[in-house]
Amino acid sequence: MLRVTFALLIAVAGLSVGAAEPSIYRMDFQNAEVGKVPEGMLVLDGGFAVQEDTGGRFLELPGSPLETYGVLFGPTETNNVSVTARIYGTAKGRRYPAFAVGLGGANGFKLRVSPGKNELEIFKGDTDLLSVPFNWSSGKWMHLRLQIRQDGANVWKVEGKAWPDGESEPVAWLITLDEKEAPRPGRAAIWGAPYAGTPIRYDDLAVTKAAAAP
Repeated sequence: MLRVTFALLIAVAGLSVGAAEPSIYRMDFQNAEVGKVPEGMLVLDGGFAVQEDTGGRFLELPGSPLETYGVLFGPTETNNVSVTARIYGTAKGRRYPAFAVGLGGANGFKLRVSPGKNELEIFKGDTDLLSVPFNWSSGKWMHLRLQIRQDGANVWKVEGKAWPDGESEPVAWLITLDEKEAPRPGRAAIWGAPYAGTPIRYDDLAVTKAAAAP
């Protein structure tokens, strides 16, 4: 039953987004089974599972152990692609979570919110390539978007933005990196490091095609 629901969800999502940004994957967990990970998602490590509260269902990463964990989802893509997710975390004292969305598989690019450093960062694998100042609010949902698009023969734009839930998505990218090496094909990802010892929640995952830079 879950397999059929999951397939229908992807098909409907592909028809619901405009031609400028066609959807190729969407998951909001509302029909997912509590206590499990939806079929098609690959848990790299960590105790991810669907949970539920009065606001609905979501994927949750437990608050321990204090390591970095991830989940791959969606089809394998190379470039001209975008991933978005809604993520919720809480601070505890002077300890903060860190979380990210990614493209290009486990060793691909990541857009990471690092509240302990007040930064929004672009990683490639485990290497921090670029960061900008960023203020995060504990206990509130936040949207993240990471996009990779070709900009000329040998340049790829890696672009990211983050904004609070309930607000309009900003037009401008908050962080942009020029990459000279062609991106490797891979699946989209979500990542979390529950350094605060509190769970991190994920919802409204989406992968869309993005137009190449003009």
